Amino acid sequence: MATFDCYGTLIDWEGGVGAFLYELARRHEPDPPPARELRERWEALQFERIQGDWRCYREILADSLAAWAGERGYRFNEHDGEALARSMESWQPFPDTVPALQAARDAGLRLWILSNTDRAIMDHSLRHLEVDFDGITVAEDCRAYKPSTVPFERALREIGLPPEQVLHVAFGFKYDIGPAQRLGLSTAWVNRKQEAAPGPEQADHVWKDLWPLAEVAG
Repeated sequence: MATFDCYGTLIDWEGGVGAFLYELARRHEPDPPPARELRERWEALQFERIQGDWRCYREILADSLAAWAGERGYRFNEHDGEALARSMESWQPFPDTVPALQAARDAGLRLWILSNTDRAIMDHSLRHLEVDFDGITVAEDCRAYKPSTVPFERALREIGLPPEQVLHVAFGFKYDIGPAQRLGLSTAWVNRKQEAAPGPEQADHVWKDLWPLAEVAG
């Protein structure tokens, strides 16, 4: 069995967020900073909020976006928060995602998504992924966000396998690798940009894409 973070691992989270924020910034200034810089600051604000008291993901998106806009001196429109959620519903898989997942499934690997989102957003993303998953656990189900171990614990109960029989595959190092390892799952860090690990944990596997999945299944 393999479990997957979805956004950033299967779907291009950084490209989607960056494009959204850059377009929003252009409404307020003619020459905004690079999308990467905008995205990194917003993501830090979002990460702070998911570690606080439980709120639904749409509230997290709206509140973190309002804080980001405020820091930049932009006048925040409350509809922009919902626009970010709707944008997320349209973000696309990486080119290797669907064929690699299908190859792994054909080789006998069971697939499960474990995501910091809600069912409404995930329903749209599943249409883009076009792969049959054995199950899905989202933060909305357990009222907790990774890096809490609560979503992992719920997914393991739903999967019905001991942790040592599950490989967790993720791009979000600080969200996923540490908590998965603390519960005894093996881990694969999808390091598409070949960056240095941002934390002390050592993933069991480091991949530049998802193609090694079929080898794991074999």
